[in-house]
Amino acid sequence: MDAQKTAAHFDLTGKVAVVTGGSRGLGLEMSRAFAEAGADLVIASRKLDGCEKAAAEISAATGRRCLPFAYHAGDWDASDALADFAYREFGRVDVLVNNAGMSPLYDKLTNVTEALYDKVMQVNLRGPFRLSSLIGERMAAGEGGSIITVSSIAAVQPTPNELPYAMAKAGLNAFTKGLARAYGPRVRVNCIMPGPFLTDIAKAWDMDAFNQRAATTIPLQRGGEAHEVVGAALYFASAASSYTTGAILKIDGGSAFPAG
Repeated sequence: MDAQKTAAHFDLTGKVAVVTGGSRGLGLEMSRAFAEAGADLVIASRKLDGCEKAAAEISAATGRRCLPFAYHAGDWDASDALADFAYREFGRVDVLVNNAGMSPLYDKLTNVTEALYDKVMQVNLRGPFRLSSLIGERMAAGEGGSIITVSSIAAVQPTPNELPYAMAKAGLNAFTKGLARAYGPRVRVNCIMPGPFLTDIAKAWDMDAFNQRAATTIPLQRGGEAHEVVGAALYFASAASSYTTGAILKIDGGSAFPAG
């Protein structure tokens, strides 16, 4: 096996990636991986200081140009501002990752307020719609590119305590397939559908209870580590997936669609 030839399939040298929710969790791991593969970056997230810290760390480690940008996915105009910033600074975007998301807690469905419902839909679905439409159109008119949405197994296996989030992520799955048709053949659009990952969000979990459930409901019997999203992200971002579009790849240890 020629290791260099294999690695070349995943090479992002000369490419520009925009990652929303890129300052922590899965987004940060994807941002690091893209820079390590040769890409320059825009790391966009709600808190600018987190973006600045992540950008400085990645740039120091890889030598790639990495710019922070304060971005609220629920703000329609913020998507326009982010797209304009990326093209102004780099002149192109080759990879867009819609990773920003939120799933607020509630005790029962009738206590879900209109404001909470709207915020969940805006951040998880409306933001990716607007940003992908803007950048996807420019990609299609230029040299093409790859758009990656980040969904959730809640989209296909919802539980009562996350229904607005699950509804939004199910919409994101549908959006992925439709956008692949809208901007093909020059733009590929694919979706990563994660299960339970042990990122900072897991700090709020009862880990003893989680591990007990995982032993019987997850074939791999554990939660995912953030770095385990990297292979899928590099595959979708690079030429390795040149004939893949409209795909939804679950990365969940086998927890969705359990047997029995």
